[in-house]
Amino acid sequence: MVEKKGNLRELMTAMLRVGIVGYGGGPATMTLFRYEAVTRYQWLDDSEFAEILALANTLPGPMATKMAAYFGFRIGGWLGALLGVLAHILPSTLLVVLFFGIINHYRSYHAVRLMIAAVNPVISVLLGMLAYDFTRKSIQSLRWPAAFLGVLAALGCLLWLRIPDAVVVLAFLAFGALIGQTGKLSRWMDKSGSAKGGKDV
Repeated sequence: MVEKKGNLRELMTAMLRVGIVGYGGGPATMTLFRYEAVTRYQWLDDSEFAEILALANTLPGPMATKMAAYFGFRIGGWLGALLGVLAHILPSTLLVVLFFGIINHYRSYHAVRLMIAAVNPVISVLLGMLAYDFTRKSIQSLRWPAAFLGVLAALGCLLWLRIPDAVVVLAFLAFGALIGQTGKLSRWMDKSGSAKGGKDV
């Protein structure tokens, strides 16, 4: 995929769309961010999006605003980061101010409680689609054994050892970087050995 530079108009339009339809915030909006940044505008590819998503998950604060700030900074520097965040939070801010009083007043009504509960399955499906897509990409990059072992290791760290998710993400990032550097070193040594062998002949 050929990555495109993008402009502030596209940025604000994309962040407004995510802010308007991104019910649930946080992880629930990641599929929307991916669609805008990777599929629609092609600002970056899937591998870079996965890296930014992992980094955003390790830093304090809401994940969605960090993603909006990154896309904005990538496209328009500090001004782009500011506009991206503002465009993303504007719809939800206005809707909260507008509907909080209404929901608070009518929340005892059974129909309102059902409306809120009915959205949860949709969020679950969105998260499942994102997880499936990342799993498929991981299998393509790492192959089945490594991807399967990575999933088991992550589940063990998060569910059994109760290690904070930020620590697990940072550990996997460091491990991936180490493996990448080790692979580069091995290829360099192989090339050096081949060149030396050619000279000796």
